[in-house]
Amino acid sequence: MSKKGPRRSFASDNNAGVHPEIVEAIRAVNEGHVIAYGDDDITARAVKLFRKHFGKDVEVFFVFGGTGANTLGLKAITKPYQAVICAETAHINVDECGAPEKFTGCKLIALQTPDGKLRVEQLEPLVHVFGNEHHVQPRVVSISQATEMGTVYSKQELKAIAKFAHANNMLLHVDGARLANAAANLNASLKEITADAGVDVLSFGGTKNGMIYGEAVVFFDPKLARDFKYIRKQGMHLPSKMRFISAQFETLLSGDLWRRSATHANRMARLLATELEKVPGGKISLTQKVEANGVFAVVPKQFIPQLQKKYFFYVWSEAISEVRLMCSFDTTEEDIHEFVALVRRTVK
Repeated sequence: MSKKGPRRSFASDNNAGVHPEIVEAIRAVNEGHVIAYGDDDITARAVKLFRKHFGKDVEVFFVFGGTGANTLGLKAITKPYQAVICAETAHINVDECGAPEKFTGCKLIALQTPDGKLRVEQLEPLVHVFGNEHHVQPRVVSISQATEMGTVYSKQELKAIAKFAHANNMLLHVDGARLANAAANLNASLKEITADAGVDVLSFGGTKNGMIYGEAVVFFDPKLARDFKYIRKQGMHLPSKMRFISAQFETLLSGDLWRRSATHANRMARLLATELEKVPGGKISLTQKVEANGVFAVVPKQFIPQLQKKYFFYVWSEAISEVRLMCSFDTTEEDIHEFVALVRRTVK
């Protein structure tokens, strides 16, 4: 531990603390009693802000975490004989302990992709099974924006996938745990890369962008949300003291905090990538474009344990010695330069 406190890691934006403005928002609503389960003025204000950012007709439901948001959002729009198409690296496929399959009853069809992004040409061969009772019926295309590889779908790519899905009686679900980072990268509004692009259901993340906890399930067609209040309750994701999630989202969306924090995290990731590429000897090489707040790089295996002693991060692929380095709203340039200096000393 340094004199200035615990060292920041590059393991995950989940590891970061809470933005001071979010802490203040929680403190401000921690007065008196309000009606529980979302029937309060704070939640009403937060929902109004969601409609400002995503569209006046959206239906919004707050939940505790991302796995719940993804799983329950998918459950609301599928039947057990159907399938959800996703990238092999998708969070719903890799990091949710089978929750989507368990609670939806659906099969996940995971497609290989070098950068975490699905493409229409990968989806086309799957539609030949429609109407065949021996096969699960594809119902949802689920993408991550930004992806688990730190890449970002352009507006055109989003629209192309949505158009294909809708033409084949499918829906488009977006895991938006890092949607703010994607919007910042594209210099786009949240609506431009969701409602305007043809997204049907969104899991909108707050935790990775400076909140304590809390995500939102957003339905762009209110008819899809018809039974969701029951699904959320049965799925154990109805917060009783909802004002403390609502207050966080209100603060995130009432001004530019969501964009400010995401833009900073993205900028720190670009700086980290730039500095790592300068490490002499070509021993560090990037494996993905840096479009959000993650950096993916190959680091010689023998050096990883030494680096992790001071700055923890995850190994993404043991096979090629690829690591993932995540930046957050509170990552500083000093953090970057100190880490890269350690890398230089270690790999020389």
